[in-house]
Amino acid sequence: MQITFRAVAEDIPASKWRAVFDHHWHAYSRWFLREGDRARPTYLASIRALKAHMPELMPAYEKLVAVAGGGDVEARFLAMWCPPVYVGGCSQAILTGDEPGLVRNYDYRPQLLEGTWLATRLLGQRVVAMTDCLWGALDGINEAGLAVSLSFGGRTAVGRGFGIPLVLRYVLEIASSTREAIAVLKRVPVHMAYTVALVDRRGRHATVFVAPDRSAQVVRRLVSTNHQHKIEWPRHALATRSVERASILEQALRRAARVEDLLSAFLRPPVYQTAYGRGCGTLYTAVYRPARAAVELVWPSARWLQDCRTFTDGTRAVGFDVSTNTLDGDAGLPLTHAVAEVPHGVGMRRFAAR
Repeated sequence: MQITFRAVAEDIPASKWRAVFDHHWHAYSRWFLREGDRARPTYLASIRALKAHMPELMPAYEKLVAVAGGGDVEARFLAMWCPPVYVGGCSQAILTGDEPGLVRNYDYRPQLLEGTWLATRLLGQRVVAMTDCLWGALDGINEAGLAVSLSFGGRTAVGRGFGIPLVLRYVLEIASSTREAIAVLKRVPVHMAYTVALVDRRGRHATVFVAPDRSAQVVRRLVSTNHQHKIEWPRHALATRSVERASILEQALRRAARVEDLLSAFLRPPVYQTAYGRGCGTLYTAVYRPARAAVELVWPSARWLQDCRTFTDGTRAVGFDVSTNTLDGDAGLPLTHAVAEVPHGVGMRRFAAR
C-alpha cells in the first residue's frame, strides 16, 4: 500500500484546507457517526465546551466550519468534544543537552492515516503539525520552538473531554514554552489517556500523563511508549511491545549525544514496527529540533526537512506492506484482538481502532 504524505502551507484555512477536507470527509463522517448521531454531543454542547476550555480557538474553529460548508455534523466533528474512542501505538523520546530534540514514531494503520503536514497561522504564530481529524495535531512545533507529540496512554478509561489532537493544536497555538504547555494540559479535559512529550527552544522539557479520570501528572521521564506509571492494559502492551520499546529507547538515550544518534534506534525493530496488517506499524518518524523550529519526517529510505520559516508545499509517496502481520519474526498479539477484549464501560459502546 502506498501513502502520499502532503505538505500544505495555508496560513488561514481556505481552498487548500478544503481540498484536504473533501478528500477525507467521507471516511471521517462515517467514523464520527458509527455509533449513531445521538451518541455524539450536540452542536450547542460542543461549542460550549470549546468556549469554556479553549476560547482562543473559536475564531479559527468558526472559519474552519464555514470553509467545510457549515453543516451540523461538520461543526460537531471539528469541535472534537467527546469523539469516538480509538487506540494506537507510538514511541517518543526527548533529548536534552546542547541539542535539545524530540523524536517520535507514529504507529497506526496505514489505511487510516491522514498524512497531511499542515503549516498555518491560525492565531498569528506559525505552527507546523502532522494533522489528525483535519486540524488536530499528532505532533508539531511552533515558531517559538515548542515541540510536542503524543502517544496512547495504555488505559481504557473514557470520559468527557476533547480528542487529544485538538488539545495539542491548542498547545501549539497559544504556548511558547514547556511551562505554558503544561498549564494548558493541566486544565483542558481529554476523553482518553495519553502521554504528551514536550521540549522547548531552551531545552526545558516534560512528559505529561493526561487522562479523563484523574488529574494530569508531570513526570521527568524522557522516554514514553504506550503505558504510563505501570502496565494497566496488559494485552495492548503485549500487542505493541510497549515495555520492550521503552527499554531499548532508554538504553539508546543514555548513549546518544546528538539527535542523529537517537534517531537510529527509532529506525530499527522493535521500536520501528512493521506489523501493518495488525494495526501497529510505524508510518513515519518525526525529528523535532526546537533551536531551529525545524522538523524532519524520516522513513528508512527517505527524509523530508521543513521548518517554520520556510515551510513549502510538496508530496512524498511511501509504501507499506499491509500483508505484514508480525514484528521481527514474532507473531505477537493482533492489536485488533486486544481492542476487542476491552470491557464496555460507562459511555463507551465500542472501543475500536478508527
